[in-house]
Amino acid sequence: MTIQIDGQLLERACKDIIETILFCLPNAFKGTVYLVGRPPELRVQRITSGIFDPGRTAISWGLPERSEYNPPGRTWLEYRDQPDRPLEAMGWCVGFQRNWTVEDAAHDVRSVRLQVEGFEDQFHHMEPVFIRKADLYPEESDHLEYPRTYEGSLIWQDSPYVVVAVIKIHFLSYTIRIDGPECRVIQRLSRALGTELLSYQLRQHSIDAMRQLALDKVRSCNILSDSLRNAITKFGLVFSLIKLELESLRQRWEGILLERSNQTGLRREAVEALNAIVACLDGASPLKGDLINAQNRFLDLFLPPENGEQWLRMQIEERWARLIAGGDVDVETVRRVQDLIDILRRCLYLGRDPRILANCDAMSETLKGEWTELLYTNLSQVDFNFLERLIGMLRNPGLMLPLKNKSLQSLVRLKALAEVMRQLESDTNVVLKKVLNGNDHALMKDLLNRTGGGSSLMD
Repeated sequence: MTIQIDGQLLERACKDIIETILFCLPNAFKGTVYLVGRPPELRVQRITSGIFDPGRTAISWGLPERSEYNPPGRTWLEYRDQPDRPLEAMGWCVGFQRNWTVEDAAHDVRSVRLQVEGFEDQFHHMEPVFIRKADLYPEESDHLEYPRTYEGSLIWQDSPYVVVAVIKIHFLSYTIRIDGPECRVIQRLSRALGTELLSYQLRQHSIDAMRQLALDKVRSCNILSDSLRNAITKFGLVFSLIKLELESLRQRWEGILLERSNQTGLRREAVEALNAIVACLDGASPLKGDLINAQNRFLDLFLPPENGEQWLRMQIEERWARLIAGGDVDVETVRRVQDLIDILRRCLYLGRDPRILANCDAMSETLKGEWTELLYTNLSQVDFNFLERLIGMLRNPGLMLPLKNKSLQSLVRLKALAEVMRQLESDTNVVLKKVLNGNDHALMKDLLNRTGGGSSLMD
């Protein structure tokens, strides 16, 4: 429809104008408002009708049971003037944008009932309600598609107005005349209806714009949230790579230390002994295969001692406890298993064992103390101060470690990447808040400029 507003507001506005006219004109007893749709269809449908009771004290509202103009109404092609059907006052009001007054119902050329049914139509006045095209269609008033008359001429092309409604008022017989005072009253009040409908339309546009803005904010937040989730995911990946590099450093460090002690093969010997015990146990429990796999994995794990003890307990000790509880294992075997697990636990601390560190006399005691403190720190998140200290330690020429420069380059790159991801996460959170709570132009422009896209998007 041309006017797109809430149905209750539309009906209320139509009832108000009918009520005003009926109370102003003592010879009027019934009123109807028809809404005219958007061109080129110009569908007309009755919105509501009101009729005074005989005492003129109350108005009854509703639509007739049968009417061609009841919803869904009729299009321009169905009520315009053309030779094969009776002329209608509606076609005149809409097509020519002029009012129509029936002052002699018996001889009215546009009385459809008289022409079709042989009955006189009631005395009435029909007044089109106008709104300026530029007000109703501010962005497309010059591009509206207008319908044509039966002869092929475009209607409304040179008019600054569109017809958005038609008011029809019924009068007592022979109490109205063309251009009479009642007609002028209705004409003036039709302007009030047009203004009210336009104000409702503008309000509806504002509501629609606010709703669309809210939807756009939600969509933007969803997009930015996805970016944030991706950033967090990548941040977690960077942290995993940092931990892997630390594990590699511990492995190389312990390899150097154990070369100068009698405990070089301690970890492997304990694992192989445990695997042999598992293989000798009776039964074919799937737990035996899981336990051997876990014990073999321990050979390649170089975790901080606290994490390593937790892993050892959950992956190896608990499996052994279930395996022993479910089978016939003698006391001596149980004791042997516990001794071997204790050896694995002690292996977790070899890299900072003072007795073993004493064999590494190529490094100062201070450097060894700082290095082992860093190397066996239990990280729960990316710590940039820690990374800066670790990178500085790897640059120390006094640190004797194979492939030291390779680890240095990897950690420098991972630290830079982690800083970028942290900044991205922070900026995404800021943008999300601004989208939800209102946009700060200067801040948004600064954020976009930092990502290299500010000028084209914000200026």
